[in-house]
Amino acid sequence: MTHADQYLTASEAARRLGVSAKALRLYEQRGLLRPTRTESGWRTYGPDAMARAGEIAALRALGFSLAQIGRVLAGDPEGLEAALASHQSTLEARARQLSGMIQKVRSLRSDIVQGRPPSINELTRLSRHDSDVRIAFDLPWPWGGEQFELRDLRPLTWIVGPLGSGKTRFARRLAEVLPGAVFLGLDRLEDAGSAIRARLEPDSALKARVDRTLAWLVEDGAIASDALALLLAGLEDDEPAALVVDMIEQGLDQASQQALAAHLRRRGAKGPPVFAMTRSNAMLDLAEVTAEEAIILCPANHSPPSLVAAVPGAPGFEAVATCLAAPDVRARTDGVIAWRPQVA
Repeated sequence: MTHADQYLTASEAARRLGVSAKALRLYEQRGLLRPTRTESGWRTYGPDAMARAGEIAALRALGFSLAQIGRVLAGDPEGLEAALASHQSTLEARARQLSGMIQKVRSLRSDIVQGRPPSINELTRLSRHDSDVRIAFDLPWPWGGEQFELRDLRPLTWIVGPLGSGKTRFARRLAEVLPGAVFLGLDRLEDAGSAIRARLEPDSALKARVDRTLAWLVEDGAIASDALALLLAGLEDDEPAALVVDMIEQGLDQASQQALAAHLRRRGAKGPPVFAMTRSNAMLDLAEVTAEEAIILCPANHSPPSLVAAVPGAPGFEAVATCLAAPDVRARTDGVIAWRPQVA
């Protein structure tokens, strides 16, 4: 093997590490990683850079913020206990979920021994994150009463669609049929009477949780703002059974969107499931989607909303990708409302 063979391009390094090329650039921007540059300016990753990138990716998987990772790599243990406590909480939530699945498998095996083989439906439900959840409801206009079914409630579900596709109506209807769900609309910053805002009192436990998470996100590059604090209040509140958010990126700069998206993925099954409408590729990076997420597409032609796999070539994938744009592009269309015909 030659010396050059030991150096990987950004795409090769990302593929080997199981992260995106965008993540590698972010590590570099935060001073955690220093790839070698070729004479023409291309980034390359040698053995030392790959080893450091692997360490960073592993710590990110544990839920560490980029600032915390920087301190850990420098030998400073500040914040280490809190990060490990958060990771423990995530693992415990997954353990409870697995325990429930094991109990269901045990019950099915017992039924087989007693001569009662399981149905195909019972078997397929075992592969779902929450097999007891099944939502079915009639879709609002412009779909004309067609039915939508959601058999699997993921911790994080994205709702995507072009202007005029009806995705806001769909999200509102979803919030109505999900028991105990809270809908955060575009007027959330002006809605001083919202249930979540009312509970965000200075000395409340919710305020303490929000402040702790906000500090965490700021370390990850976010900018503290009322828009971000209100979203975190919804995420950290233990009252809503689900949270449906209209244009989750509203009022957030690109760095805050990226930090929030990473936080939503790290939290996993902790807290209420989140349904987030978005048209920002900083929030929904299709290369970063995990098995804990789902994508619902509201098509431009008003076909019924459908689930789309985050796999290039999958039905609907290109339609989802074309709905997403960089935050600076999205900012130019803020406040734009598609023309809608009057309903007779």
